[in-house]
Amino acid sequence: MNSLKNLSVFFLLLLIFTNPIVLSSSSSTTRSTSTNNIDYSLSFLDSTIGNSLNSRPKNQSKSTARKVPSSTGCEVWTKACSEAVLALARRPDTVTWLKSVRRKIHENPELAFEEVKTSELVRYELDKMGIEYRYPLAKTGIRAWIGTGGPPFVAVRADMDALPIQEAVEWEHKSKVAGKMHACGHDAHVAMLVGAAKILKSREHLLQGTVILLFQPAEEAGNGAKRMIADGALDDVEAIFAVHVSHEHPTAIIGSRPGALLAGCGFFRAVISGKKGRAGSPHHSVDPILAASAAVISLQGIVSRETNPLDSQVVSVTTMDGGNNLDMIPETVVLGGTFRAYSNTSFYQLLQRIKEVIVEQASVFRCSATVDFFEKESLIYPPTVNDDHMYEHVRKVAIDLLGPTNFRVVPPMMGAEDFAFYTQVVPAAFYYIGVRNETLGSIHTGHSPYFMIDEDVLPIGAATHAAIAERYLIEHG
Repeated sequence: MNSLKNLSVFFLLLLIFTNPIVLSSSSSTTRSTSTNNIDYSLSFLDSTIGNSLNSRPKNQSKSTARKVPSSTGCEVWTKACSEAVLALARRPDTVTWLKSVRRKIHENPELAFEEVKTSELVRYELDKMGIEYRYPLAKTGIRAWIGTGGPPFVAVRADMDALPIQEAVEWEHKSKVAGKMHACGHDAHVAMLVGAAKILKSREHLLQGTVILLFQPAEEAGNGAKRMIADGALDDVEAIFAVHVSHEHPTAIIGSRPGALLAGCGFFRAVISGKKGRAGSPHHSVDPILAASAAVISLQGIVSRETNPLDSQVVSVTTMDGGNNLDMIPETVVLGGTFRAYSNTSFYQLLQRIKEVIVEQASVFRCSATVDFFEKESLIYPPTVNDDHMYEHVRKVAIDLLGPTNFRVVPPMMGAEDFAFYTQVVPAAFYYIGVRNETLGSIHTGHSPYFMIDEDVLPIGAATHAAIAERYLIEHG
């Protein structure tokens, strides 16, 4: 009997000491195969240890606790993965929330580097989702992250600034700030990226790397992207994507192209100096009006006679000022304009030739000239050139998500975008999403006081962002 008792005690002790090992092994295996059957006591222990050892405040640059992607789900991207992302975006509560975020931003437009309330709203939403971020970058910008905290790193960017335009659209959520308006759709861009953040956070256990979310100020001012880059927005980033709403395409149509999509854009201001004199005695003066006129005519020859006709370029003189005295030849004449090109080589060649033509033409008429290209004010935008592989990634995602009829290869445009600065640092792709809806009146071009969007685009844009990022991590990990 005593031996039987001893044997029972032995087995009892053996069970007590071996059971935790069995539980730990079982839980570890379960976590790696299914997120729906996690041992919650072990999960809590893991998170507690991770938080105590690796916690960081929200203003640090990288995520801390590395989450292990689930071994079930979207290890290889399939149509089912696209459908799952789109279903999350189209949930009625998500759509209502997206519209609410966009309308709050639209009612309170803020100009370049003044996006204080917009940035506060974004950070409020990120805090609610438990998403870490670094703030500020470029004065009001935000760099947030979702995922493992490790490579690969892919970025998605939204611009936040409004324009100095008085809104002429009469609707419930019209701009409440006189003389300021979201007339280029940046309010929608922010809402779509916040929406993508929500989708990605709900699928964080599936992410096989880290998604960086960039909320950028001052796209319209031309130096928001440059300052974001200088402040570390692209640290570790291997590729970046961004979208712009377009009135040229029906709602939810995605459009892009490989290579040059948007032109490089620059501005110039020339001061041609001569000698003031009476108009009745021109021989006593040195006439800058004549020199400026010759310069304007000669500038047209740069595109028409010096460039390949298949390499689209523009030089336009848009202003000339010699004063308003009808009886005097002025001391100086100021002329200015813009120039555009689709490649960096052509763009900077234009810049050089504009300077040479104005200075040399002035000298022919005994005048002197200086030319300012506003480089210190960062008013030079390089061309926006899509990386071929990143464009192809956008195309695949759009077709899988929305179907082949909802993707279009679009022609290049002479407009400019400061997203171009990112494209000079890492492989990138920029794409459009349509907002044209004639029934709603969403037909006006950007920078119009009548500009508006079809808000049905918001969940589609959010889903596209999320799918681009998640799929990139899977296929480039």
